[in-house]
Amino acid sequence: MKALIFLISLSLLVVSHELGHLCFAKLFHTRVRRFYVFFNWKFSIFKAKKFNGKWHFLFFNSKTPDSWDEKNLRPEDQDNTLWGLGWIPLGGYCDIAGMVDETKDTKDLENTPQPWEYRTKPGWQKLCIISGGVLVNFISALIIFAAIFAHWGKDELPLRNATLGYEYHQVLLDQGFQNGDIIYAIDGVEQFDFTEATKKLILGDPHTATVMRADSLVTFDLSSDLLSTIAKENPERLITPRKPFVVKDFAPGSLGRHCGIQIGDSIVGVNGIPTPTTTDLTATLEKFAGDSVTVSFYRNGRLQQLSMLLGSDGKLGVYAVNEISKLFDVNHIEYNIFQAIPAGISYGWETLVTYVSSLKILFTKDGTKSLGGFITMATLFPDQWDWQAFWNLTALLAVVLAFMNIIPIPGLDGGHIVITLWEMITRKPVKPKTLDIIQNIGMILLLLLLVIANANDIIKVVNDWLR
Repeated sequence: MKALIFLISLSLLVVSHELGHLCFAKLFHTRVRRFYVFFNWKFSIFKAKKFNGKWHFLFFNSKTPDSWDEKNLRPEDQDNTLWGLGWIPLGGYCDIAGMVDETKDTKDLENTPQPWEYRTKPGWQKLCIISGGVLVNFISALIIFAAIFAHWGKDELPLRNATLGYEYHQVLLDQGFQNGDIIYAIDGVEQFDFTEATKKLILGDPHTATVMRADSLVTFDLSSDLLSTIAKENPERLITPRKPFVVKDFAPGSLGRHCGIQIGDSIVGVNGIPTPTTTDLTATLEKFAGDSVTVSFYRNGRLQQLSMLLGSDGKLGVYAVNEISKLFDVNHIEYNIFQAIPAGISYGWETLVTYVSSLKILFTKDGTKSLGGFITMATLFPDQWDWQAFWNLTALLAVVLAFMNIIPIPGLDGGHIVITLWEMITRKPVKPKTLDIIQNIGMILLLLLLVIANANDIIKVVNDWLR
C-alpha cells in the first residue's frame, strides 16, 4: 500500500513538472514532440496522438508507426504532441524540439535550426521553458498546503501535551536522552512546539539539552558530532511521541475482535504488566506469543479484562489510533480561504528553507549514508489511505523535487539554466559538442547519486532483515 500511494503521488508530481515545461514551450510556439509519464525503454503501455482530424491510440507498443512521424503529417498536425505512458515508474520527460537533454543528443537535432525549436528561441524564453517544471512544482506545493489548511486546518503539538513523553532513537539515547523524557529546553532556550524543537535539535548545532524526567528537570551536554552521528545511522525517526494503544480497527480474522475487544478500547496491560504505550504493548505481547494472556483495557472509563490464547506471532490483529490530534490535546488552527492562502505560502517557504538547511548533513563524514532512494520515500507514506497524509507528503515531495531540479548539475533543469545564462551573458551559443559532453557528465553524476541513494535503501532493508 505504501508503494502504491507513493507511486500515485510521484505520478502527479511528474505530470505537473513536465506540464510546466510543456505549457511554456507551447506559449512560445516551441514544438513538443513527446510527453511521457514514466520512462518507456523498449516499449510503451500507451500512446496517443491527434492527426488527420482524430485521435489515434496504441497499447503495449514498442515502435511508433512512421505514419505518426511529424514529417509525414499535414502541416497543421506537425505541432501535435505524442502523449505516452511508460512502464518504468522513475520519472517522465517532455521531449522539446531542438533541445539537448536526457531524451536525445546533438545527433538528433535538425541540421538547420528551425523557428519552432528551443535552440532558436531568445534566452528569456528558454529560461521560462526550462524553469517551468520547477515553478509549477513549487506553486503546486503552495496551493496544496493552502488547500490542506483551508479544509483540515493545522494541528500543532505542544511538547508537554504528549503526556507519556517521547521515544528516542539510539543516537539520542547515547547522548543522554531516556525514553519518556519530554524536551524542555535546548541550549537554555525553552521549547514549546514539537516540530520546532526537533528541527533545532537536528539542525541547530545544539550544545545542551534539558528534559523533564519524571518530576525533575535534567540537563546534559550533547556531543559536537551529533549531526555526523545522525548521518551515519540515518534513522527514519529520531523522536516519536509515545502513544497509548487505542483501538481504531481490526485486521481480517482479528483475534482481539473475536475475543471481545471493541473499537475505542484503550489497552493498558497484559498479564498484570503495565503497557502504557503502543511500543510497550507490542513488546509485551511478543514475549507471550503462543501463550494464554489476560488483556486489561479501559472501556468507557471502566477497567476491564479479557482472556485469550495468542498465536505464534504474538499479535491481537488490532490497529491502533495513530493520529496525534485524536490522542493528545493539540493546538488546532482553523483557516478560511483568505487566511489559508498566505498561511500555505508561508508554510511552503518554511518547508523549503528547512529542507535546504538539512542538506548540510550531506557534508558530514558519513553524509552520503543519509541519502535515501525510492524505498525511503515510499516509507514516508502511511500503510492505509489517508487523504490528509497523502496531500501533505505530496506537497513536501513537490518542494523537494523543485529544489533538487534547480541545482546547477548538468542534466537537471538547473544545469540548463546555467547554460542559458552563460549564452545570454556571452551572446554566443554553446557548441553542440560541448552540450553533449556536459549532458553526459551530468547523467553520469545523476546515475551515481541514484545508485548510492538506492543502495543505501537496500543495505538498510537487508540489515533490518538480518536483525
